Formats: sequence, C-alpha cells, structure tokens
Amino acid sequence: MKRRRLLQINPVVRVSTSTGRIMQEIGDLAMQNGWESYIAYSRGRDGEKKCSSQLLPVGDRCDVAWHGLETRLLDRHGLASRRATCKLIEQIEELRPDVIHIHNIHGYFLNYRLLFEYLSVCGIPVVWTIHDCWLYTGHCYYYSYVKCDKWQTGCNHCSQRREFPASLFADRSRRNFEDKRAAFTSMPHDRLTIVPVSEWMKGEMQRSFLSGYEMRVIHNGINTDIFTVRDPQNVVVRYGLERRHILLGVASIWSKEKGLDDLVKMAGLLADDEMMVLVGIKPEEMKRLPQNIVGIARTENMQQLAELYSAADAFINPTWQDNYPTVNLEAIACGTPVVTYRTGGSIEAVTSDTGVVVEQGDVGGLLAAARGICQRGKSYYRERCRQYAVAHFNKEDRYADYLSLYDELTSRV
Repeated sequence: MKRRRLLQINPVVRVSTSTGRIMQEIGDLAMQNGWESYIAYSRGRDGEKKCSSQLLPVGDRCDVAWHGLETRLLDRHGLASRRATCKLIEQIEELRPDVIHIHNIHGYFLNYRLLFEYLSVCGIPVVWTIHDCWLYTGHCYYYSYVKCDKWQTGCNHCSQRREFPASLFADRSRRNFEDKRAAFTSMPHDRLTIVPVSEWMKGEMQRSFLSGYEMRVIHNGINTDIFTVRDPQNVVVRYGLERRHILLGVASIWSKEKGLDDLVKMAGLLADDEMMVLVGIKPEEMKRLPQNIVGIARTENMQQLAELYSAADAFINPTWQDNYPTVNLEAIACGTPVVTYRTGGSIEAVTSDTGVVVEQGDVGGLLAAARGICQRGKSYYRERCRQYAVAHFNKEDRYADYLSLYDELTSRV
C-alpha cells in the first residue's frame, strides 16, 4: 500500500523559529503515523539544513536578493521568484503529495500567483495555517496597532508601507490586495481548508475576502516537558533577583508593538522590592533600560528560559498586536500566570486561574494586576496554570489535530 505523502511549505525550517519548529514537529508526528514527510523551504534564507523530513530547497541567495529588491522598489512582495517557484511546482507534480500544508509563503522565496495557479487546478487538498494577516491585506502582516480596517473592503494608501515587507518608494497596496484576492480565491472551496491559530484570527478572516472558505482553529502547542515548573534558584542568583518580586517579559524581537515602551514606563512605577526582567533585548535597547530592568539578550537554552518563567511572580505581555503568542503558553506551562492587554489572540490562553487581562495602554492596570497576583501568592496559581497547560497546550495533541484533518481531507478524494 502506497504511503501517504505530506508536503509542508514555509520560508524557514530551522527550529529556532516558531514556524520552522512547528513544521518539523508536525512532519515527525506524521511519519510516526505512516506518512512520508516533505518540507519545501527557502535555501536562500535558511541555507542547507538537515531534518528528519525530506527537504525540497527552493531558490538560492540570488533569488532572495532579487525578490527583496522588487519588494523594496516596487512594493510587489510575493511576486518575484518566478524561476524558483516554477521549479518547485515541477517537484510537486512529480511528488504528487496527498496533502499540501502551507504555513507562510511571504518571505522572499515564492511567487504566490504562479503557485496558486497550479494549486487551484492540481486537485490536491491544501491546508493553510495562518500565523499572521499578510495573505488578506495589501501589504502589512498586522494592522491592529495602527487600527486599520481597509483590508475588509480594499487596501490603499498604506500607512505601513515601510514596515515588513518594506517598500521604500511605491505604494501598490490596492493592486496587491486585488492580486491576492484573485490568486487565493481561485482555490476550489472543497480543496482549501484555512487553519487560523486563534479564534481572534478566525473572526478577522471571516470579514476578509476568504470568508467563504472552511476555517478550523487549531491552537499552537508547546513542549510541556521542557516548559514545566522548574527550580529557579540558579537564575535568581545569576541575575541578582533574590528577595524581589519578579515581573518577566519575553520576546524574540522587542518593539513598540510588542509593548517595550509600556514596560519601560511601567518600570518607573515599580517599588523597591519589584524587579522587571526582559529577555530578547538587543544591545542598543539595553542602553535605554532603567536600573530596575534586567535585560537579557537570550537564554543559553530552553531549560534556562523555563527557569526564568518559573522564577517570575507574573509574566507581563503588553503586546498591541498578536495572533496567539507562544510566550503566554510557555509561562503558564511553567506555573506562572500571565498579565496581558486585551489584544488579538493574546487573551485566549488567559482564564481566571491563569492570569489577568487589562485594556490596551493601561500600564497602571498591568502593574496592579501583577501586584494582585503577588498578593494572592504564586502557590495559588502554580498548579492551576500547570494543569491548564497540560490539558490545552501539549504539542502532540495539537499536531494530532492536524493529522485528523489530513485524514479527513484525504478520505474525501
């Protein structure tokens, strides 16, 4: 009996990125269940990689550079890389996978128009996991911070033209919007299943040009064996946090949209026995941090990050735009409640037992909520958070949801 074949598509495959890790782990679970697993990724962005799934490298550094140039000069991201995309289509036709699972196709490596011309007629079921908003806007990958709703009717005069994927001169957001709508809605409705990773994202997409397609929310999962309640003594001593109430923030890239300015403002309100720790701080950002913020560029490994989560009295996430932040899940799995703004999918892991939600911009509310957690005591939250994480965030359970979806789609063919 022929083994079923899964092909996943994403610009990066390395596990230090969330989408690369998710993709590899889905592939691993698929192979454990009798599938062959293939991954198409950008060789020009990620270099030569090794993983247990078979890799289909797409393009090279020249392709990425040219794609970047077209993006910067013409504001036509996702419409370069013609040769690389044609070659990938030839490989897909030869491989004939049973399911194609797209993660991200923005990332300077694929031509979405050519790809969807093929996908719309090849008859292969397509699953598309939605990690951000780029596929249904004329330019940006998030719009919450600037409070833009043009994507609901038709983008134009983009206020984020210089944000990723940045255009230096042209604003072709209206044309991009129409081109994406034409390409993505060319898919037969019975061959495309959209998987938002949050209920918030599903609600947004139901107001977009993709509203007629089937949508299934599958939340991201984490490794609840790595992110578990740990002895925090080593990191407490290492960073001089003894006898302090620790308020922790973690981001891969800090920005005003992630709430860095709000955290600096919050630091000015801290008492002497309170200390903020921020992970992911760049050297230039380190210079602007006040003395009561400990800035850490990166942890040595995931175990040390889990120790920091475990050491914190509260995890503070003042994000202004987000889909379903993994850092919230990691903190809760380590027994630490989350305090977050009422932003996108950031609130979806927060219950009365796992944290507090405050309104956007309410820096005083963030601190008051954190102090309320400290007053109630970490012991109240630790086991409640851990039980909730094991029940809802375990990656094997969430990836099994994808395998169930694959089985359903292949049974229809």
